Amino acid sequence: MGLLLLLTSTLLSSYFHPGSVVNAQHMFTIRDISLSVEPSTDVTRGTNVTVRCQVTVSSSGQEALSREYTIFKDGSIVYTKTTSSSEDFLYLLPEARVSNSGKYKCKINIEGKQSTSDAKKLSVTGLSKPDLHLNKGVVTEGEELTARCMAPGETGSIFFYFYDNSEEVQEKRVNSNQAVAELRFSSIGNHKIHCAYTVLITPDSFKSEESNSVTVSVKEISITPVLEISPQYKIFEGDRLNIFCSVQTSQHSTENMLLYLSEGTSLLSSGTTKVNHSMVALAKAAGLMFECRMEMGHLVKTATKTLPVTELFSAPTLTMSPAEVFQREPMTLTCKSESFASERLQRKELTYTLYSLGNPLNSGDTGVFSGKALQHEFNYTCTARAKGIEKHSETLTVRPRVFVSAPKISVYDKAILGKPIQILCESDTGSLPINYTLWKGYHTEGTTRVQMPFQKALFTVSISKPEELNKYMCEANNGREEGLLGARLTANVTVPLTHAMLSVLPALQDISEEGHLNLICSVQGTPPVTFKWYRVGDPQPLNATTSDNVYKDYEFPVISKAHSGKYYCEAFNHANNIVRSNEVTVEVRMAVWKKALIGGICLLIVTVLVLVFGLYFRSKRGKRDAAAELSVKPSSPKSDDSLTVNLTHDTEVYNAATVRVDRAAVSVWSERKPEAGNDEENSMMSNEPDVEYTEVVHPRSADPARVPLRKGTDTVYSELQNSPHGAADHHDYGSVEYAELNGEQSESSQHHPQVNSYQDLPEPVD
Repeated sequence: MGLLLLLTSTLLSSYFHPGSVVNAQHMFTIRDISLSVEPSTDVTRGTNVTVRCQVTVSSSGQEALSREYTIFKDGSIVYTKTTSSSEDFLYLLPEARVSNSGKYKCKINIEGKQSTSDAKKLSVTGLSKPDLHLNKGVVTEGEELTARCMAPGETGSIFFYFYDNSEEVQEKRVNSNQAVAELRFSSIGNHKIHCAYTVLITPDSFKSEESNSVTVSVKEISITPVLEISPQYKIFEGDRLNIFCSVQTSQHSTENMLLYLSEGTSLLSSGTTKVNHSMVALAKAAGLMFECRMEMGHLVKTATKTLPVTELFSAPTLTMSPAEVFQREPMTLTCKSESFASERLQRKELTYTLYSLGNPLNSGDTGVFSGKALQHEFNYTCTARAKGIEKHSETLTVRPRVFVSAPKISVYDKAILGKPIQILCESDTGSLPINYTLWKGYHTEGTTRVQMPFQKALFTVSISKPEELNKYMCEANNGREEGLLGARLTANVTVPLTHAMLSVLPALQDISEEGHLNLICSVQGTPPVTFKWYRVGDPQPLNATTSDNVYKDYEFPVISKAHSGKYYCEAFNHANNIVRSNEVTVEVRMAVWKKALIGGICLLIVTVLVLVFGLYFRSKRGKRDAAAELSVKPSSPKSDDSLTVNLTHDTEVYNAATVRVDRAAVSVWSERKPEAGNDEENSMMSNEPDVEYTEVVHPRSADPARVPLRKGTDTVYSELQNSPHGAADHHDYGSVEYAELNGEQSESSQHHPQVNSYQDLPEPVD
C-alpha cells in the first residue's frame, strides 16, 4: 500500500513540474487565417500564380504544432498537405490556364481545431489556338476521314467542335486537351474542315478561336440508283402502276449493295441489284411519292419521283333529310359522290352501299335510302364503288329529336302578394331547343327559348289578388305544328301580415295573483306565422314559436305582481315583413284569498276595538254608579234600615248596582231626581250624564255589627242608615259604611281615576 502511494506521488509531481518526464499538453489558439492570390486575382494565360494561406497561431509551448492545410477550388478539395512549419502555406499554379479560374479557400486543422479563410476568386483569361490535323486530303463518297483537334496546354473539361463548310458536324466532350472525330461526306466536291473548343468552368464557359482550315476533296463513286414508273403521264385512279428500282455503274462492284423501293412511309420492295412493284394507283392530294434507295457500306444514294394521280370519283358524302327528325318519324339518307372523271367513268357505274347495322333502310334510287328514325342516336356510313375503287363517307350520327312533353308550371322560389313572382315552365322530356310560352287566360305573357341543358324558362309576373295566380298556364313547343299546353298553375300565395293585435285572457280587471295569463297574438295574412312576445324594456323575446294559424297565445301558468307591465307581440311569415301589435298594460291584482284574509283581519281588529271601547265605557258607568250610591244621605243616623250595595269585582260593578232596603217599601235609588240634591251634590254630579239604574232587591237581613271592610276580597259592602223620614233632609248625614279597597284599589284607580274622588268620605260607623 505504501509503495502504491509513493508511485502516485511521483507521477503527480512529474506532471506538474517542468522538466519532468511527462509534459503537459501544449495550449494554443488559431487567431487568424487569410488567403491571398499573387500576383493578382485577374491574370492572363501563362502567368505563374501563387495561392498563399497565412495563419496566425498563439501557443504556450516551444514545440512545433502539426498543421494540416487544405486548399478548396469552387468547393472541391484540390490540394492537402501536413506540415509543422509556421511559415505561410503556398499553393502554386505555374503557367495558369483558364481552367484554373475559380473561387479558392484555405482551411487549417491543428489537433482538432479548425479555421477557414474567406474565398478569393481567380480569373485567368486567354486560350491557346486549336490545331487541326486530318489523316487524308482526298476521299470518295462514303469513305471515312479521321480529324484530330488539339488545345495545346489547356486542362479541364473541354468541348471540341468540328465544322464542315462552317456547319457543325460533330461535338466531342473530353477531359484532355485533344479530341478525334470520324467524318464522312455525302456530297462530292471540296469541303473545308476546321475545329474549335470550349473550356467549361461552372458556371462559366470560355470559347477559343477557330483552328486552322483544311480542305478535303470528295470524289464521286460511279454508282447511281435508277427509278422507273409506267405509265408516266395521265394516270387515273384504278390504273395499274409498275415501279422499277435499279443501279447504274461502270467500274465499281455491286457487292454489299442493297436496294429499297418505298412509297411514302410504306416499303414496297427490297433487293440487291434490281427490285420492282405493281399496284393500283390511288389519288392523293400531294400525289404518289416513290423512292429508290441504294446502301453500300456507309455510302447512301437515293432517286425519288412524285407521280400525280387524277381522282376517278370523289369520296361520297352522306346527308339526311329533313335536317332534324323526331323519334319514329320518316327520314331519308342520301349517299353521293360529288365529282367523277367522265372520260373514264359513267355515273351509273358508281354503286353505293349504306352500312346501318341494326337499322336497315330501304334503298330506292341510287344512293337514296329511307326509313324511320330510331328512339336513340345511331351512326351511318356509306361506300361508293367503281372499277375496283372503294371510298367511304364520313360517319353521320343521327340524333332523333324527342317531342317535348306537356310542360309543368310552378312558382320559382316564393309567391308573395305585392312582389314580383317568378313562374317556371319546365318539361320532363324533349329535345332542345324548346320554346316556352306563358299564358294568362287567353292572353300570352311572353315566350322564352331554352337552348342549353341547364337553362330555365322563367317569367316574372305581378298579381294583385291571390286567385290571379291560378289563371297562368305554360305551352311548350320544340318542332310540332302546335305546342302542348300544360295544366293551370296551382300554388299558394303568401299574403304579407297586417293588423297585428295583442289581447289577454282573462280580462284585464280580472287578472290576479296565482292565476294564469294568456297573451293572444293575432294577425291577418298567410300562415305559417312566427310569433314573438315581448315585454316593453326587454330586448329579448319572452317566447318565439311558429304556428300554422294566424293566432297564437303565450301562457303564464302562474303569475305574480312581478308580471305587471306592458306587453306587445311581433309576427312575420314567408313574406318576411315584421308587424308589431299594440301594447297592452297588464296590472296583476291581489289574490282573492289575500283580500279575504286582510278583510277578516280588519274586521277582527274593528270588533276587538269595539269590545274594548264598550268595556271601557261600561267601566266608567259602573264607577259612577258606585260613587252615586256612596253619596246618598240617610233619614236617621240610627235607623235600622240599611242599604247594602254588593259590588262583585269590577264586572259586577259594571253590570249592575244592587240596592237592598230593609223594612222599607220604596228604594231611594228607584229614580234619580236632580232637584233632590243640594247645590254641592249637583255641582259634583253635573258633569255626568243622566243614567237610569235598575234596582235589584235582595232580601237579606241587615247585620248592624257587620264589619264595614273585608280586606283581601273583591267584594265591598256599604250600609246606609236611613232615617224614618226618608231622604228629605240632605244635610243630615247618617252613619256611612264604606270599604277601603285593598291592594287592587290602587290598580283600579289607575284605570278609573274617578274613584279617587271618594277617598275623602268619613269613615263609616255602626
